Amino acid sequence: MSGPRPPEGAIHVAGSWRRAHTAARLDVVDPATEQVIGRVPDGDAADVDTAVRAARRALGDRRWRALTAGDRAALLLALAGELEARAAEMARTITSENGSPIAETGGAAAHAAAVLRHTATLAGDLTAEDVRPFPAGGAATLVRRVPVGVAALIAPWNFPLTLVMVKLAPALLAGCTVVIKPAPETPYHAAVLVAAAEAAGVPPGVINVVTGGPGTGQALVAHPGVDKVAFTGSTEAGRHIARACGELLRPVTLELGGKSAAVLLPDADLEAFAARLLRTCLRNTGQTCYNATRILAPRERYAEVVDLVTDTVRSAPIGDPLDPGTVFGPVVSARQRERVEHLIRVGVAEGARVTTGGGRPAHLPAGYYVEPTVFAGVEPGMRVAQEEIFGPVLTLLAYDGEDDAAAIANHSRYGLGGVVFGADEDRAAAFATRLETGSVGVNFFGSNHAAPFGGWKDSGLGVEFGREGLEAYLRYQSVHRLAP
Repeated sequence: MSGPRPPEGAIHVAGSWRRAHTAARLDVVDPATEQVIGRVPDGDAADVDTAVRAARRALGDRRWRALTAGDRAALLLALAGELEARAAEMARTITSENGSPIAETGGAAAHAAAVLRHTATLAGDLTAEDVRPFPAGGAATLVRRVPVGVAALIAPWNFPLTLVMVKLAPALLAGCTVVIKPAPETPYHAAVLVAAAEAAGVPPGVINVVTGGPGTGQALVAHPGVDKVAFTGSTEAGRHIARACGELLRPVTLELGGKSAAVLLPDADLEAFAARLLRTCLRNTGQTCYNATRILAPRERYAEVVDLVTDTVRSAPIGDPLDPGTVFGPVVSARQRERVEHLIRVGVAEGARVTTGGGRPAHLPAGYYVEPTVFAGVEPGMRVAQEEIFGPVLTLLAYDGEDDAAAIANHSRYGLGGVVFGADEDRAAAFATRLETGSVGVNFFGSNHAAPFGGWKDSGLGVEFGREGLEAYLRYQSVHRLAP
């Protein structure tokens, strides 16, 4: 693994790596080799308290408090440059932690930098005067936007840098200070991040990092010095966090699971769909929250779609994630592989038909690899069509008419992403509005940093990206004054 390594047993607090209070350690395992590549603290309540107190001190420190929105925007731009300068070490670090193909992680720093640069353009929203007259006259109200305070940022392992940055960038621009808890599988990329932040001139204590598992996250969410929580992860964990924040009356943003649909309309260009299939439906070895893992095809073209998807998935290279040609790497852990394999067995037992994959690749005896798998003959109510598998598994469903397609696509407790493919883009766009989901693409899927991204139903609360994502890190104060 390349990149800076934190001292053994240390957390990052108030601008330096300090020995953790806890004696408990977590192994960090390379998913491609199954070898332990390091150990990090499993932070306890005392470690969380140290980090939160440091963030609260920094919140009131003149070195941070006196900065204008423009000053903070300049820091974001500096951080973007420092991350880009560390792109190679960031990519190799993330790949060694979570097994994502280097073709994916190679863009992590650039994507984080793009988030920072766009967020910096929103600084004017914080400084524009907002005076609202009373409807009856005689007085006016100044609406002030102030930082919410100390923000707890809890990130997952699949896109660890990006999914920290969509929280960190608006938090910093708003004037918040933060405590980051990376996923236990992916702690080391945070060392690259804090090195970049220090080089960019971010004051000590503004960004703090505590590693650990679920107990660490629970202590952070419940800490009285935390003013806001942002979490990306499973729906189950999100429910626990939502309950805790509800009891504490603490604002929370949750970006949770998904089981998105790719709807092929009868006039869809199948060659164009095939060209986007792996990126849209199985990105990052299927470990992407918005992947469209349910593919809906018109019954009259179903057999053709099954053959096309099967051939495309079967021909994609699987192997060493450090090889730039690899499309499918290992899944993140032994536990995740067990879950994926269990649900493949469930699909077979339910009567779905495996057209490719279904096992472990024989040429890869080491590593948490699962053969990319395609299920045909899937019915909407099957578990493999309803549960988020979070691995390289696709389900293909047939529909009869657009009303049936919309009903099948919406027959899900999730509502995070989705995509509609059709040669008539106006027709496809009109159909897209029928899908019960926070984001939907027409003939492609992507994230626009200027537009809100968030889930409906069990896929979350609140949004990230855009002005709306910045507002999640602000409080509003109305100052009423009589007219002179």
